[in-house]
Amino acid sequence: MIINKTYNIEGKKVDCLFNMELSAALNLHANKKNILLVDEQLYKLHQVKFEGYNIIVVPSGEKNKTQSCVDDIINQLLQLQLNKDDFIVGIGGGVVTDITGYVASIYKRGIRFGLVPTTVLSMVDAAIGGKNGINVGLHKNMVGTVYQPDFILYDISFLDTLADSEWINGFAEIIKHACILDASLFSFLQQHELTSFRKDKDLLMKLIMQNIDIKFEVVQSDVNEIGNRKLLNFGHTFGHAIENLKGISHGAAVSIGMVIAAKISELYANLPSSSIFQIIDLLKKYGLPVTIETDDVTLFEQLISDKKRTGDEIQFVLLREIGDAIIKNISISALKSSYKEMTT
Repeated sequence: MIINKTYNIEGKKVDCLFNMELSAALNLHANKKNILLVDEQLYKLHQVKFEGYNIIVVPSGEKNKTQSCVDDIINQLLQLQLNKDDFIVGIGGGVVTDITGYVASIYKRGIRFGLVPTTVLSMVDAAIGGKNGINVGLHKNMVGTVYQPDFILYDISFLDTLADSEWINGFAEIIKHACILDASLFSFLQQHELTSFRKDKDLLMKLIMQNIDIKFEVVQSDVNEIGNRKLLNFGHTFGHAIENLKGISHGAAVSIGMVIAAKISELYANLPSSSIFQIIDLLKKYGLPVTIETDDVTLFEQLISDKKRTGDEIQFVLLREIGDAIIKNISISALKSSYKEMTT
């Protein structure tokens, strides 16, 4: 039985812990004060699991991933007299894991922390890699740090209370990994369906671990997103803009963004049209949306604010084929023309 797997990121060891209780993970830091930052909705559902711990409840939802929320948490840490050599643990989805990593990186100029991701999306993506950020207005993750946790604890019993929509949301990032880096994972997903993974915990754990390996392999080679880590942005350029404008879930927005990116890939990277249909079919199979009505002018106003923009160009992740992605600079004007061509 797997107890843990250690990944090394620029000399920092990150332990992924499986089949371990939270109390056992915290015992690894028994001589430290532990403060748990717990998602508000999760706390209501699993309050018994957190009895006896120092708890800071983090308001749920993307709208709370802000500096004011961070400031409130830091003030509570000060009241709890958390020292520089103590420990915080973020328990929740991507909002909480992002906030926890950000708080840990700036509180007293850096303290140690761990994560317990409790959604599919956070287990396979958000909790991995050390990118921590908060939003500024409509601009996602505009402020943040790169700071690695000591451990990531995988307790899939938290998924028992996960809403149907959040299961679907998480599979957008899994399909993204398959599209950019692993054609065999794409085929594996084609052979199964969402209910298969929800019913079979061994199959689910196999899928989660495969995605953990994919994400860590990319991060280990490019922790600061200078090269190949940018591939993980597939679907996110248009996806973030759509998420901001339409207020839909991250996974749904990325799904639509991947379809747009796949269609642009046909124009700029010779992706076969048959592969586009395969991607669309797989997204639909897992309950994800593939289209949405948007105002083109407003959409491109959002794109202009994208972190990946330089001058009149945006670094865009394209597919040459499923499992083979590249990074290409495309001008805003060319993107506008391509988007108009695809939507008319």
